[in-house]
Amino acid sequence: MTDVVGVKFKDAGKLYYFSPGKLDVKAGENVIVETARGLEFGTVTMGVTSVKESELVAPLKNIIRIATDKDKKKHEENLAKRNDAMRICQEKIEAHGLEMKLIDVEYTFDNSKVVFYFTADGRVDFRELVKDLASVFRMRIELRQIGVRDEAKMLGGVGSCGRALCCNTWLRDFEPVSIKMAKVQNLSLNPTKISGMCGRLMCCLKYENDAYTYLKKGMPIVGERVRTPDGKAVVTDVNLLESLVKTRLIVEEGDKKNGIEEKLSPEFYTYGKEEIKRFGKNKGQKKKDNGLEDLDKDTLKEIKELLKD
Repeated sequence: MTDVVGVKFKDAGKLYYFSPGKLDVKAGENVIVETARGLEFGTVTMGVTSVKESELVAPLKNIIRIATDKDKKKHEENLAKRNDAMRICQEKIEAHGLEMKLIDVEYTFDNSKVVFYFTADGRVDFRELVKDLASVFRMRIELRQIGVRDEAKMLGGVGSCGRALCCNTWLRDFEPVSIKMAKVQNLSLNPTKISGMCGRLMCCLKYENDAYTYLKKGMPIVGERVRTPDGKAVVTDVNLLESLVKTRLIVEEGDKKNGIEEKLSPEFYTYGKEEIKRFGKNKGQKKKDNGLEDLDKDTLKEIKELLKD
């Protein structure tokens, strides 16, 4: 086990581990650390904690010092220079006719480098732009292309829930989100309703996915034939949160001599998950089997019309 402290450079940024060394560092204090980009001004968000060496990225660097008033003033000056740098870079982008959108600018603490973040649909040849910027700022220039999710994380905004974007306030890392998660939660697949400010699937689809996946185990799907305490039925709706299954009973009319006709009852019957018994699949039955193969054409048509409603 190794003693480390967690440092962030942005409010919703990643947490980086540093060795406290001989310093008595506490959560909430500002510190100066050395990173791959040079000296950086950060905030301790996790006090001294023992972690496994396997969780660390070698080599573990020490905190250089606790930030002084002079360091804090210099950091504020770097932040104040951001707007001028944005304006100058935007003018240069327009002068070169580059198809790129400038998102943010960052100065390293020691002013050894200035980093420009931008988005673009494809690759951009910005070699001439870098030369012009270097002649103006007289320091190392780095242009970094980011994705639309990172753009939303940097700029912030308000989501459809009415709250500030998760990625801009507390979400450290982006996790994979798929359309399957929306299907599992029975959400509308309308892109405008399940997309975030970035135009990608909302990160919050991931939050309840595990719970819905667990609740869905053993539950029938809409259109499936099941056995209920009142007889065979066809599932018309499923309530995962309450573990309830809404059905219409299959009513048989006629006899074996003249032929048996199956129809759906006009009434709806609701049962708990534990009251439902699913039919086992026969060998060779396709995975997409919805249990309607044995019903007549009129019944199938009735079910389809019902599901449309």
